Amino acid sequence: MKQNLEAYRHADTMGKSPVDLILMVYDGAIKAMRSAADCYKRKENQAGYDEIQNAKRMVTHLFTTLDNDKGGQVAAHLGKMYTWVISQLLILEATKNIDQLGKVIEVMGNLRSGWETLKSQSSTIVERTGPETPEKITEHLVVTA
Repeated sequence: MKQNLEAYRHADTMGKSPVDLILMVYDGAIKAMRSAADCYKRKENQAGYDEIQNAKRMVTHLFTTLDNDKGGQVAAHLGKMYTWVISQLLILEATKNIDQLGKVIEVMGNLRSGWETLKSQSSTIVERTGPETPEKITEHLVVTA
């Protein structure tokens, strides 16, 4: 059963754009954080801790895959945001503060919205100018912003 699930997950990521893959990681991290909040509300502390660990792994993945050379200041700012989120998750492991977890979820949701906007803007650029690399699209968005 686990092999089937892994095969499905692998197939689900094939053919996705880099932005779609990033959105999938955001969705997973936000889902894990919401699940942690629910677990903490039910006093299921170990399950909440496990979900925080899952979220932390996903945010760490976002952080470690940043390309500072191509992303410039945008990547640097994202790196700072991811560092803040990871530090908050570390604190939440100890405090189980559901209100603070809600704030972290809100920040992640806002960051995700930015990627969703990038996705829609890059689709518009491709429609107007033809296929480009993600780097060219990002460059265009940064220059015109």
